[in-house]
Amino acid sequence: MNPRAHLVPAALAVWATALAGLLWAWWAALLVGFAAAVLGGLALRRWRPAAVAVAVAAPVAACWIGVQAHAAAHHPLRAAAEGGALTTVRFELDNRPHGLRSSGFGSRAGGVDLVLVRGTLDGGGRLVVLAPAARWKDLLPGQRVTARGSLAPPLGGELTVAVLRVRGPPQEVTEAPVWQRAAEDLRAGLRGVSTSLDPEPAGLLPALVVGDTSGIPPRVVEEFRTAGLAHVLAVSGANLAILCGAVLLLLRLLRVGPRGCAAGAMAVLVGFVVLAGPEPSVLRAAVMGAVALLALVLGRERSALPALAASVVVLVLYAPELAADPGFGLSVVATAALVLLAPRWAAALRERGVPVGFAEALAVPVAANLATAPLVAGVSGQVSLVAVLANLLVAPVVAPATVLGVLAALLAQVYEPTARLIVEVAGPAVGWLIAVGRHAAAVPGAAVAWPGGWVGGVLLAGVLVLGYAVTRLRRLRTLVVAVVVGAVVVVVPLNVLSPGWPVPGWSVVACDVGQGDAVVLATAERDRAVLVDTGPDPVPVLSCLRRLGVRRIPLVVLSHLHADHVGGLAAVLAERGVGAVAVGPSRQPDWAWEEVRERARTAGVRVVELGTGQRLSWPGLELEVLGPRTAPAGGTNTAVNDASLVLRASTAAGRVLLTGDIELAGQADLLGGHADLRADVLKVPHHGSRYSSPAFLAEVRPRVALVSVGAGNRYGHPSEVLLDALTRSGALVLRTDRDGDTAVLTGPDGPRVVRRGGGPHDNGQGENDDERRLDPIALRLVPARRQPGGGVGAVAARLHRPPLAARRAATRFHLLRVRGPAGRRAGHSRQGHRDRGDPPGAGPLRRHGLPAGR
Repeated sequence: MNPRAHLVPAALAVWATALAGLLWAWWAALLVGFAAAVLGGLALRRWRPAAVAVAVAAPVAACWIGVQAHAAAHHPLRAAAEGGALTTVRFELDNRPHGLRSSGFGSRAGGVDLVLVRGTLDGGGRLVVLAPAARWKDLLPGQRVTARGSLAPPLGGELTVAVLRVRGPPQEVTEAPVWQRAAEDLRAGLRGVSTSLDPEPAGLLPALVVGDTSGIPPRVVEEFRTAGLAHVLAVSGANLAILCGAVLLLLRLLRVGPRGCAAGAMAVLVGFVVLAGPEPSVLRAAVMGAVALLALVLGRERSALPALAASVVVLVLYAPELAADPGFGLSVVATAALVLLAPRWAAALRERGVPVGFAEALAVPVAANLATAPLVAGVSGQVSLVAVLANLLVAPVVAPATVLGVLAALLAQVYEPTARLIVEVAGPAVGWLIAVGRHAAAVPGAAVAWPGGWVGGVLLAGVLVLGYAVTRLRRLRTLVVAVVVGAVVVVVPLNVLSPGWPVPGWSVVACDVGQGDAVVLATAERDRAVLVDTGPDPVPVLSCLRRLGVRRIPLVVLSHLHADHVGGLAAVLAERGVGAVAVGPSRQPDWAWEEVRERARTAGVRVVELGTGQRLSWPGLELEVLGPRTAPAGGTNTAVNDASLVLRASTAAGRVLLTGDIELAGQADLLGGHADLRADVLKVPHHGSRYSSPAFLAEVRPRVALVSVGAGNRYGHPSEVLLDALTRSGALVLRTDRDGDTAVLTGPDGPRVVRRGGGPHDNGQGENDDERRLDPIALRLVPARRQPGGGVGAVAARLHRPPLAARRAATRFHLLRVRGPAGRRAGHSRQGHRDRGDPPGAGPLRRHGLPAGR
């Protein structure tokens, strides 16, 4: 065995022991640990140092982790948590409260309304607390608080004894340690001076420097994930290596000796850990950063691998939960790749004539991304195809931005104008990071879907190993190149000849934006369209517009001001040329109206009010306002829904009725006006809720019914009763949660429908969700089988929705010709009759849950 790898078996044994104790039971840790000691000692008896390391480390880990797992499983609060008991506890905070962002829905604005806090109970035991953000977000590690709430059992994979759901403020709060208060002053100073930049760079700079992600817009987070730059948003070993390297360089220029340099670097490392917070991820980054710094400064590859293995042993024994933390695994694998693979690959590139600096710059991101790709795929269910290039482009600016950010945080405590000047200097570097992430995420196919979980990770690892093996064999290498070229020759023409997205001649597209609305109406000009509502979040609506090639929007119509209809407005105004924003008579809720006016004023766009009877026209499109016919009746959710603008659009594909979220009263109001409500296409009101009257549906008599709804929403949208009623009337029902972006276009015998194909986009949110937003099942902190009902909390949509790649899955197109009126039968079943065969050609439609013959 290579002398540098003597500690690697011990690190793997300790890691496996911790996983057994966390994922199975306390006795499993004992079993695996002692088995690893015996088997490892026998297998490695020829390599005495490795055998001794395993024989010592594995039993120590087994006893240490097994005792902790047993104590957590038999803690008194665990039994109380099984019954959901109310209790009062006193504990000390282990980390800063972590904000949990949720999309806005109904009258509730989006943002961080919950925080997750981890603490240590006075009597021993670890606790997870879910609490209101407004009252808990300013607490610091080291403070002791008293809280009362309801208990719930935690999930496996950690040593937490219970989850505490708190609704009130913390009580009997003690003062934080002085170093924590000093660190918070530095963080607050950096946040304050960062406001000199635009909102997106102002939120990214604190995240880049100290891991403070509270100010990052959700759009930037999504784009960085897709581009493979998510590690930039978290404190990592790179931050510490950059800062310690800068200090070492400065000390060497000042001719300080080796011991002084080491002391200076260690002081910076400890200070940065305090600044970023003593959380497990920060501690992990500190150790990994120290390992990378050691390999970099000493230039000795053989010193880095033992240090990495020792770091794994120390960290897993210190915090066993790290063994099941994907971030910890990513850090270890990435650091190992940088230590073992990157130097060899860089040398190979130099031998082939690649310049010295560029060889290292290329080898580092390639090694790190390929090594971590299986873990990333298993965790996120996606593989970023642009990650290497994106990391290569941002690498030159990460170091100066980090150093300038830390310097600004320090100077903000002394003289704020100088700190703001430094932030302005760092601004272009931070802006470059955002630009690279945005353009990389916008590349078609930037991230592709991949099976998640262990299967997906192992599968991708096998693919990478197979690819490496193939490249080592010259004959197979030629064969693989021939296969790839042949595939390109075949696939590219098929993609050219097959219908692309957007399908030519589309008139209406219902965008898949989750639990919200966004409908695009085409004009006769190719890149110009009217947008009705903007969904709950910026990323989905922008992605839909980008796929459609829409660059100019003469009018954005907001049917009403609920958050699931206006959430993406700011991004649309910033990224597309918008002529005006139109609203209805309702100005509720107040926060939404103020936000709409402010966003429009910032973008220099007028806000206009549409009234019943108004007509608007563009080449190829005409809009008529049908409602509301009466003034809003108040500010309740139902009243605001019934005050939605109702539009009839005349398009090349026929008449389209856009109904916002009108409920029974709003529909009765339209029926009482004796307006012609007949339409070929109906945007089903309120995400397909059960509050649609049969009389209204009979009056509209749609041939196509579009339901804009989020997958897995807890409100039962769309209602099966409503779907059955629409199907019996002869309408073809299409849902964005299953069909993805759905286009309606003209056909020879009526409208045709093209479905881009989708899948679960988002766990839907909705109005009146005050109770379930605190549900720990949503946070995967409590096993769902312990809680009756199938609902999930608001935070689940943000934490556990499928990644962007899943929403950009391989596009599937289905062209469906909608039958004319003569083909409608009131008794037609949505799934077809089970007691007779389907007509020819109905098989594929049946497999997609669509009516036969349409």
